[in-house]
Amino acid sequence: MDARQTPPPDSALVQSLLAEKRELMIAAERLKLENADLRKRAGRHDPRVSKLEEEVRRLREQVEQARGERDQLRASIEQALDQLRRG
Repeated sequence: MDARQTPPPDSALVQSLLAEKRELMIAAERLKLENADLRKRAGRHDPRVSKLEEEVRRLREQVEQARGERDQLRASIEQALDQLRRG
């Protein structure tokens, strides 16, 4: 059977990680927009800005972690496919 006919067993996990990454990136962008809006409205420092900046930082770290996990899974899948092709 051709490897292209059946999806790799970890493809669901990879798809899940990619979906989570997209959600985190969207959330981070929304927070950035909200942060910019708050800065425009307030001439003085708004305590919510610091919270939003911290949340953006946390979400960026989560995105980086998800990317690392995705890259590890991709490498493992490629290694497994190579082993299957070799027999």
